[in-house]
Amino acid sequence: MQEVDLIKALANERRLAILRWLKEPQAHFPPQIDGDLVEDGVCAVLIAEKLGISQATLSEHMRILVHAGLVRPKRIKQWIFYKRDDERMAALATIVSSL
Repeated sequence: MQEVDLIKALANERRLAILRWLKEPQAHFPPQIDGDLVEDGVCAVLIAEKLGISQATLSEHMRILVHAGLVRPKRIKQWIFYKRDDERMAALATIVSSL
């Protein structure tokens, strides 16, 4: 992943909100029937509802964040759950501070 692609992934208000929410999922999302908010991540349906967007639109945002390595997807049953990759976020902080 090139640095410019990483920066482009952050150049969207909705994606920034998703990353903030995934940092503390229990503070921003209700408990889930399947999957633990912290261990497994947040169900895509809940993220789409919170943003007020369709699941198709959310899928595009999440594809960009996954490609940038900022979140990790996990399939549980028929659902996709997303968890923030804090190691990658720390690397991002290093990249930004070096600019």
